[in-house]
Amino acid sequence: MSKQELAVLGQDGADGCCPGLLTAPLDEAQSIELAKVFKALGDPIRLRLLSMIASRAGGEVCVCDLTPAFDLSQPTISHHLKLLRQAGLIDCERRGTWVYYWLLPEMTDRLAGILTRPAGQPLPGSAGTARDA
Repeated sequence: MSKQELAVLGQDGADGCCPGLLTAPLDEAQSIELAKVFKALGDPIRLRLLSMIASRAGGEVCVCDLTPAFDLSQPTISHHLKLLRQAGLIDCERRGTWVYYWLLPEMTDRLAGILTRPAGQPLPGSAGTARDA
């Protein structure tokens, strides 16, 4: 596993926003930033953790409720949560001995915007083919 730090994205205003993939090609900086987020999501444990946090009633979950769902040590779960935080997908707050996590919807909205094809628009160069269904 790489020890590199993941930059938190989506906190630099509109200038940091990426166009949709069908609107314009991503520039090098945007693709590097997004690759870090997708790398954080590319692990099944982190994807499950994100899903558990995002779907929790009340919008936040204690780490004590996340750890029992996995056959992993608490430090390993904390490492995965740290990577999700560094990618800008979640945030947390310590309350006494426990840490509570919640989703940062700005990042998931940003990812959805990048990956979503505008309604009714075919893929470039695929007018009338089965690929745009």
